[in-house]
Amino acid sequence: MSSKRRRSDPESRVGGKRQLKHQELAELNPLLLEAKERVSEAWSRGLEYSHEKGLLVDIQPFTHCVISNFIQSQTFLEGLQNELLKLNFHEKSNDLYKFKQSDDLRKKKGYHIPSLRKVLFEDFRTWLSDILGIKLESTVDLSCAKYEYTDVLLCHDDELEGRRIAFILYLVPEWGAGDGGTLDLYDADEHNQPQQIAKSLTPSWNTLVFFEVSPVSHHQVSEILSEEKCRLSVSGWFHGPSLARPPRYIESLSPRNPHIASDEEILYDWINPIYLDVSTQVHIQDEFEEKSEILLKNFFKNEKFELVCEALHSPEIKWKRRGPANKRSYDQAEEDGLPDILAKYNNDEDEQEDELEESDGHEHACSSTEKGNKSDLTEDDQRKEGDKIGPNKVEMPGESPKNPSVPVCRGELRHWKNGHYTLIHDTNVENSEFALDLLLYCGCEDWNDEFGGITSYIAKGEDEELLTLCPEDNSLALIYRDKETLKFVKHINQRSNSQCKKTHEKRGFWDFSFVYYE
Repeated sequence: MSSKRRRSDPESRVGGKRQLKHQELAELNPLLLEAKERVSEAWSRGLEYSHEKGLLVDIQPFTHCVISNFIQSQTFLEGLQNELLKLNFHEKSNDLYKFKQSDDLRKKKGYHIPSLRKVLFEDFRTWLSDILGIKLESTVDLSCAKYEYTDVLLCHDDELEGRRIAFILYLVPEWGAGDGGTLDLYDADEHNQPQQIAKSLTPSWNTLVFFEVSPVSHHQVSEILSEEKCRLSVSGWFHGPSLARPPRYIESLSPRNPHIASDEEILYDWINPIYLDVSTQVHIQDEFEEKSEILLKNFFKNEKFELVCEALHSPEIKWKRRGPANKRSYDQAEEDGLPDILAKYNNDEDEQEDELEESDGHEHACSSTEKGNKSDLTEDDQRKEGDKIGPNKVEMPGESPKNPSVPVCRGELRHWKNGHYTLIHDTNVENSEFALDLLLYCGCEDWNDEFGGITSYIAKGEDEELLTLCPEDNSLALIYRDKETLKFVKHINQRSNSQCKKTHEKRGFWDFSFVYYE
C-alpha cells in the first residue's frame, strides 16, 4: 500500500496572512503623479486643465476636479463594493436630505475599507496638500452613502468649521443622467447665494470628484429617478486651517400688511355654515387654546371652492420661482394677473383669521412647557413673566382688551410640484418671531404623504418632528408657533408625478399661505 500526504496550499488558507498578501492592493491611478504639477498650477491660477487619460480641472461654476479610474485595481474595487454593501446603513431624513448612510468608516475593520482609508488618508491627502499648498490634517471624515429611488440631497455649501476639501468616490453601476443622482453645481450671485445649476456631473464607476469648501460651493445630489439602481459612494471631508468667511447674507424681510377686517357678510357667502355656528366656534377656540393648532376640514362652501380651484388653472396667472435653492424652491403667483376670484379670495383670508383667532392667553404651537393662563396680564407683564419661565412661555401679545393691537401679515399663493421644497436655514430672521400660520390647500385630492409636500414643525436644534401637516383639499390649518419652533416643506418627490384621477394631470397642489405677527 502506498499513499501520498496531501500538502496544504498556503494560498488557500481562508483568512490567513498568506491570502492577504495575494489580495489586490488599493493604489492610486499613476496619472495623479504624472499630472501633479499641471493640476497644481491650474488650481492655484484658476485655470482649466484636462488630461486625455481622464483628469479634469474646471473652474466653472467653482473650482473642482474630476478623476477617472481613481483606484487602479478593478478586483479591489469589486471587493470594496461588496464590503460596503454589507455595512449597517441608517435612514437619514430631514429638510435637507433623504438617503441611507453608514457609520464613520475611520475604524471599520476588514480588508478593503482599511485599504481604501490608507490610500485616502495618506497617499491622496499628501497629493492634495501639495496641490493646494496647505497642510491637511490627518483626521478625515469618511462614510458610505446609498441613494435609492426618490432619495435626494438638496442645495447646500458644505461649510463647517475646519472643512477644506469635499470628496466623493462613486461605486455605481452603469449610470445615465436619466437615472438622476447627478452632482449639480450652482453658480452664485454677488451675495454668494446660489442661482442656477451651471453644471451636472453624472456618477460613474471609480470616479472621484473633489472641490474646496467655500461660501460659493453650492451643490446638490439630484433626486434618484431609477427604481432599480443604487447610487453607492464613499465621501467625506479633509480638514485644514480654517479660512476667513464673509458674513452670511441676510435676506430682507418680506413685506407685511396690517390686518384690515372685511364686511362680515362675506363670511356667509364663503364659509361652510358649520363654522359660523356659535357652539362650533367655542369648540374650535377651546381646542386651539389647548393645542395651539387645528385643522378645519371642508372650510369653504363646495361651490366657492370649486370656483377657486378652476381659477388656479388659469393661464393668466404669472408664476415666478422663489429661491435661492439653499433656502427654498417653489412657484409663487404674482399679484398682477390673478383672476378676480383669487384676488378677492386673498383679501377674504384676513376675515377668516379675524373670526377664528379670538383665543386669549394660549400656549404656543409645539411648545413642550407646561400650560398656564395669564390672559389677565398686560402685554409687558406677559413678556416679563415669559422671561422668568423661558422663551416658550411668552403668551401671544396684543390679545388682552387692556392693550389691543393690530396684527400684520404676509401672504402668498404658492404652487407645489415635483422638486419643490423649503429648507431651515440660520439666516431666516422671520423664524425667530412668534407667529400664527394659516394654510389653506387646493388641488391636493388623494395626496399621499409619501409624495412629500408635508409641512413639518420641529424644535430648534432638534430633528424630531413635533407636528406634520399633510395637504388636504379645502382644509384650513391654523398653527401658532413660538420662537423656538421652525418649519419646512418636505421635498416633493418623483412619486407625485402619478396622474390625478380628476384632472389626469401630473400631481401638484396649491396653497394660500399667510403668516400673522403682532
